[in-house]
Amino acid sequence: MKDSSILSAFTEPPSRPAAPPPRALLFDVCQPDVALRAVLYVELVLAVAQMYRADDLLEWLVRLATLTSVALPATLAWLATLCALKTPLARMEDSVQIGTALLLGALMGLLACGALALLGANAHPPWLASICTGALLAAGLVSALVWRVLGRTPAATTARLAELQSRIRPHFLFNTLNSAIALVGEEPERAERVLEDLSELFRRALSEQRDSSSLGEELELARSYLDIEQVRFGERLRVEWALDDSVNTARLPTLILQPLVENAIKHGVEPSAEGADVRISTQRRGSRALIKVTNTVPAGQGRRGHGIALDNVRQRLRLLHDLQGDFRTALVKGVYQARIEVPLPEQPRKKKEHRHEPEHPPR
Repeated sequence: MKDSSILSAFTEPPSRPAAPPPRALLFDVCQPDVALRAVLYVELVLAVAQMYRADDLLEWLVRLATLTSVALPATLAWLATLCALKTPLARMEDSVQIGTALLLGALMGLLACGALALLGANAHPPWLASICTGALLAAGLVSALVWRVLGRTPAATTARLAELQSRIRPHFLFNTLNSAIALVGEEPERAERVLEDLSELFRRALSEQRDSSSLGEELELARSYLDIEQVRFGERLRVEWALDDSVNTARLPTLILQPLVENAIKHGVEPSAEGADVRISTQRRGSRALIKVTNTVPAGQGRRGHGIALDNVRQRLRLLHDLQGDFRTALVKGVYQARIEVPLPEQPRKKKEHRHEPEHPPR
């Protein structure tokens, strides 16, 4: 054994060192909501700064309008340049990314000061002050974006744990086990499927570490949950699916559909002797995915609950997609609807295939 191990050590090629992990973009200014916040941030700083120099409201408005005429194009140019450099910046170290943003901010401050000088707004242009101001404004924006990225992970984890506590309730586990026990004697195969679905549900809920998953994965989990509840409620639970497979790649916070489906059963099926209709639908709207979970509500049962699960859904969706994600609920004519709208991921561009022509044309 020793000889063979020694021999293999000489014959086997040495293992290659692990490749370093790919770098990631530290901040992303290509989002519309980021651009809007950047413009408002710069305007707010300029507005407060002019309060120290203006003697009255009219002078303050004139000064602010003059500065805005050069600061707004400079801010937009800063955003557009960083957005255009998004791909090469993602390959650089964090310090280089931040340094590039600050250097561009200083350059834009210099250009804004030059524009003011051309307009004749200042006889003695403050070149150095403008450069420092541009760099400081860029530093404030970059800091906010970096803290936003860094703050997503712990915040998403905290929200996820709170969601798990409010969603995986003991009575759900007990009811499911009771349903399986009732089926063991008469339908053992069906009881086995219920326990398998339950095992899969809890495995995902308690061991999944990602903060997001695809819409397709979320739909599979919701289907497993509904299969379990179908055994419990029988014909009282009537489920309809209307799915568009083209939106299955949309990213959602992990385990976000199941509480919406559970909410539909709790407020639609449980209170009614006749049960309720539950419908899950997905569709594409341009570059966005629309997900709806609806259920009929029995007469007199339209009162609101505590809304803990819905608040968790709303917060987790905002953590993942910020202003690009939308979550709404409504009760219209006895039908309750939970509606989620998220952007679809950008499709990678297909590389052009180069056809190799033969050196000599066929005869």
